[in-house]
Amino acid sequence: MNIIQLLSAALSLFQKLLNDLSGKRSLFYLLILAFAVSFGAGFILYVIDPNIHSITDGIWSAWVTMTHVGFGDVVPTSLLGRLLSAALILFGLTIFSLCTAILSASLIGKNMDSWENNVRQIEQETNHIEANESKILSELVRLHQRLDSLEQQLNDKK
Repeated sequence: MNIIQLLSAALSLFQKLLNDLSGKRSLFYLLILAFAVSFGAGFILYVIDPNIHSITDGIWSAWVTMTHVGFGDVVPTSLLGRLLSAALILFGLTIFSLCTAILSASLIGKNMDSWENNVRQIEQETNHIEANESKILSELVRLHQRLDSLEQQLNDKK
């Protein structure tokens, strides 16, 4: 398998995952909430912390704190800034844990659908086998009755 086939298969799986997630409004809402909180907290950090020199630095610091990356290039130094950052850490932990749970549930649900299809197929095959088995058993009963009849006729002739 060459690299193009691998990339094509990976892209196909990614597209299927995106299609599955397109119906998950909760993930979209969580991400919107995360961005809104990072913008709001970034602005507040800019206002309350003297080490945050611009609104973009505040938003960057809020996002990095929420995602637990912690680059350390923009760090709040005031007590209020650090308290807000601590709250952002807990908020980020919660939000991104929920995002992970939604992704996992989507993938597990997809596996459950394929498992359900496999079970249906096995049930259909089992029903087909049972129907054939019933036909064979009824034929055996008929043959057994015929054999008994022939044995009775032979015994009567003796």
